[in-house]
Amino acid sequence: MQSYYKLLKYKSFFEKKLQICYFFCTFAPDLGFLGSKLVQIMLNSLFYNRLYDWYEIHHRVLPWRETEDPYCIWLSEIILQQTRVMQGMDYYLRFVTRWPDVASLAAADEAEVLREWQGLGYYSRARNLYKAAKQIVALPSFPKTFEELRALPGVGDYTAGAIASFAYNLPYPAMDGNVYRVVARLLDIDEPFDTSAGKRLFHTHIESLLDKEHARLFNSAIMEFGALYCTPTLGDNCATCPLQEFCLGYAHHTAELLPVRKPRPKVRDRWFTYHIYLCGDKTLIQRREAKDIWYHLYEFPCTEEQTEDKYPFTHVLSHQKLHARFIVHRVQKMPDIAGTIVIRWDDLNDYALSRLTLRALDTLRLAPER
Repeated sequence: MQSYYKLLKYKSFFEKKLQICYFFCTFAPDLGFLGSKLVQIMLNSLFYNRLYDWYEIHHRVLPWRETEDPYCIWLSEIILQQTRVMQGMDYYLRFVTRWPDVASLAAADEAEVLREWQGLGYYSRARNLYKAAKQIVALPSFPKTFEELRALPGVGDYTAGAIASFAYNLPYPAMDGNVYRVVARLLDIDEPFDTSAGKRLFHTHIESLLDKEHARLFNSAIMEFGALYCTPTLGDNCATCPLQEFCLGYAHHTAELLPVRKPRPKVRDRWFTYHIYLCGDKTLIQRREAKDIWYHLYEFPCTEEQTEDKYPFTHVLSHQKLHARFIVHRVQKMPDIAGTIVIRWDDLNDYALSRLTLRALDTLRLAPER
């Protein structure tokens, strides 16, 4: 066996894995009880080879993939939670330009961070990002273990695994929605992936599939494969899929039906009336303090109740559908409304506003009296 290995000339790690696989195929019948274990090694090696070859050709060049700086990787992972790459790219670039390291982010004001986050949604991510930055600068160095990363605000198992593998090449899986979809189809799993039991099941499977020696590459490749190829709508991709022979979903004709989600909760309707007071070049705003949507964002004075009036703006959140109207009041004197502040209209962009408010302002195109 050793003399056989000495004869092999490898151009790459992947070629070496393939050669070993072919060796096992040739000699496995003579290896007795070791055969099943060798077959598993062979299948994993072939799977990695196909996946990595596809990734080498088709992967996108993304700035957080071009660095091993844990700050940049952590920042990108928080931004990309529940956000598409193309939408998150501009935010990532703005953040690393304005706050190039965790110390500068921690030294910022929370209002500044929320302002840069404006329009990205799920603002609790921005608040947790800021809290975590404060915690990190108090440590001797950026967290280097899964457990230390997991302890940061806003960092769950997936995010901790992603940072650990991408920054330090530690053997942890990164389970985003794309990976759940790929694994569900590969193994024909019809258990909902967004339940506690489902997450445990998927995590067990991805742990066994993980290329522990090359966790950074494996996680990048399988996430990209789900994002670009094994997409929610497959079309003709299954017929030419490089992983087709490993895919039980393809073999059982169930790939299009996977993954399975738990039933969605009923969407709740809410009705908001916003009052835009204009007095010369001034307006009135308030900060949301209740632990509700848009916590710590600014808005015009608002009341919440359903009336017979028309609500021309709608905004859909994960479990809520918001109906809104904006009433403009041009006044000689600002009303005295608790919790509000008077600002110059031209300074409105200095405050973090909800996407709904931004859409309304774009539509109304208001101008203060000079």
